[in-house]
Amino acid sequence: MSFLEINLKKLTHNYKSIRSLLEPRVKMIGVVKANAYGSAVDVIAKKLVSLGIDALAVAYTNEGVALRRAGIQIPVIVFYPQVHNFKKIIEQQLEPALYSKRSWLKFISIVKETRNSNYPIHVKYNTGLNRIGFNPNDIDWVIAELKHSPIQLKSIYSHLGASEARRPDQKTDSQIDLFKKIISKHKKNATEKIDFHLLNTSGIFNYPNYHLDWVRTGIGLYGFANQFDWNKRLKPIATLKTTITQIHKISKGMTVGYNCGWTASNDTQIAVIPLGHADGIARHYGHGKGWVLINGKKAPMVGNICMDMTMVEIGQISCKEGSEVIVFGTKGRADDLAEDSGTISYELLSGLSSRISRKVVE
Repeated sequence: MSFLEINLKKLTHNYKSIRSLLEPRVKMIGVVKANAYGSAVDVIAKKLVSLGIDALAVAYTNEGVALRRAGIQIPVIVFYPQVHNFKKIIEQQLEPALYSKRSWLKFISIVKETRNSNYPIHVKYNTGLNRIGFNPNDIDWVIAELKHSPIQLKSIYSHLGASEARRPDQKTDSQIDLFKKIISKHKKNATEKIDFHLLNTSGIFNYPNYHLDWVRTGIGLYGFANQFDWNKRLKPIATLKTTITQIHKISKGMTVGYNCGWTASNDTQIAVIPLGHADGIARHYGHGKGWVLINGKKAPMVGNICMDMTMVEIGQISCKEGSEVIVFGTKGRADDLAEDSGTISYELLSGLSSRISRKVVE
């Protein structure tokens, strides 16, 4: 059986480690999109609430609805709300981030239609990532709309494109400078206090002078910092475990897997493990890219990854059918495994399918 072990003590450690970097007045948004980065969103969200997280954030409306159904009552921000879901957002008392004139006008019309007032929203500006967000040139339009719209502006924010890059970074500095101008203009025209935020996990570590009123942390809560020093201080909360299904002796010159994807250069042994690309072990692994740990030793993934199975070369590693296999965890970290195949921990973690059982360790 394959399962993802989720350690809540490590989540607590990561939360407190990041919180310790912030002034008491700075609020923390816990990002739990994509099933809490592939873990178990209900469990993670409830634990973060118990730890004192100020708000949670998701990517899409259905993720926020799931949190409400799980009993989460604190503010839940929806980063990328789609206009056809705006009524559902209001029904579930979620807080949308509005990012364009179209999204603004549509949401305001639905707020009025549902006879709401003072409804909490957030405004996102595009300062250079060029994903979503109001163009900074729209700021006068936004300010004018704020004066007569039936909403409560809870925060204004933007997102850095390279917060993990070594400082100084010209691109990041230009984004910060632009956001400072946005802050200044909104403050001059505000009738009530507005909160501002800019930083994600890497930004929290690298730009302490810009923690502002809120910070957003996702990957850091799950134990990854995108930089060497902080990676040593955070603890990965998830360990993916499985067992060996079968062992084969392979003679020199024999092939393994679909399309004869790997040829043995020597007499060796392979082990078959019950995880494949349907489980989130993508096809860019294999052929020597990627590995698992068996009795503390690395066994490289060989051949093409199958839908349901992966083959690893065990050579002379002491093991047997049924032996435990660690795909990633504290020692064989997910970010190291991801890097080995040219991807990132975010993709590996968030791609883990529901076919993998989740096991929570308190």
